[in-house]
Amino acid sequence: MITMKNSPSSITQAIDSINLSGTLTTSGRVNKYDGHFLECDGFPANLGSICSVATSDGTETLAEIIGFKKGNNILSMFESDTKIQSGAKVSVIDEGHDVKVGPSLLGRVVDAMGDPYDGKPLGPLPEIWPLNGKFLNPLAKNSVNEPLDVGVRAINSLLTVGQGQRLGIIAGSGVGKSVLLGMMCKYTEAEVVVVGLIGERGREVGSFVKNILSGNAKNKTIVVAVPADRSPLLRIRGANRATAIAEYFRSKGKNVLLIMDSLTRVAHARREIGLALGEQPTAKGYPPSVVSLIPKLIERSGPGIDHQGSITAFYTVLADGDDENDPVVDTARAILDGHIILSRQQAQMGIYPAIDVSSSVSRVMNDIIDEAHTEYARVFRKLITLYLENRDLILMGGYTQGKDPDLDLAVTLWPNLTAHIRQLEGVSANFRDSKDALLKLLGG
Repeated sequence: MITMKNSPSSITQAIDSINLSGTLTTSGRVNKYDGHFLECDGFPANLGSICSVATSDGTETLAEIIGFKKGNNILSMFESDTKIQSGAKVSVIDEGHDVKVGPSLLGRVVDAMGDPYDGKPLGPLPEIWPLNGKFLNPLAKNSVNEPLDVGVRAINSLLTVGQGQRLGIIAGSGVGKSVLLGMMCKYTEAEVVVVGLIGERGREVGSFVKNILSGNAKNKTIVVAVPADRSPLLRIRGANRATAIAEYFRSKGKNVLLIMDSLTRVAHARREIGLALGEQPTAKGYPPSVVSLIPKLIERSGPGIDHQGSITAFYTVLADGDDENDPVVDTARAILDGHIILSRQQAQMGIYPAIDVSSSVSRVMNDIIDEAHTEYARVFRKLITLYLENRDLILMGGYTQGKDPDLDLAVTLWPNLTAHIRQLEGVSANFRDSKDALLKLLGG
């Protein structure tokens, strides 16, 4: 018979005296892998956790937990076609829900994991911010009542943007989208500019970064770049990281310009993940999770509360084949505070930036500008719409002067109207000058 000679207090002291070295890890073993996604034993871990996976060549690669299935964890690889064998060890290394932030990010280009592309240290990043943002009471948010100068004459005068407004830039390929974004990055009056280059070509990422990180704009710009060859999880994480950085600076009272290029590539990444998890595809193969991702990402921008600043956001939306009824286009346009459409017709006419004034709208414009500015912008829109609707008739000689006074005025002023929209890439136009040019053009 065994008797307990120690008292409860001595047992407690004995347990406390045990020295546990190292940290406890949560891990499992790979049992399925297809080059992009893997399944492993169902150890306890949260969605979004970052895991390391042992490879056959003795190194480790990273993956993220995206779901659970029949008691197993499902992970998406950050690098595809990695040398992983059945039974390889999978270990959690980071919960993956927070990002490090701080002023040291200004002027730098980082990837989806926050690592700088130039290999140089970032400097101290003393604070953390949730990757998926913090909830703000919509009733407590500040109102959008001040215009933001973006340095582009056509936008400042005809589609005035408010501090905290969210707009979409809807365009097909090759109509000058990247040039327009670069102009806004360099010439805006916003205190901080955060650019998310998600799913773009590697060459375009390099040229865009070289263009905007020059001159005075460099010291206030942060770029999060995730090229098209990266995994879908990294593309989504890059979009969330860029938004989280913008939220952090907004909380510090800064007026932030957030540019996400492009929202469509983020949606494509979510589509890949959703289909891998077994979601049923709907219109154009997009699963329901894409429809929920877009508003969740967009609603994180906008004005802050109390003494916080604002996030004025531009999300580019690719209209594949110039189809403006694409599900991503429809979803984004329904939740954004306006949209700017770039016209291939105007691009072919040599009008850059190719902003289709008649089809574009800023929903807060009339609330933040005076009545005279509103009226002249309305007249400009009417004249340019009249001319474009009758352009073929005019060029064929089928229109006679004097039949329609408004169309006569549109024909007479057409060179001046297009000159007002045109703006060279290296030229800035502030808000006051843009407004004055509009009033002067139409006789104000």
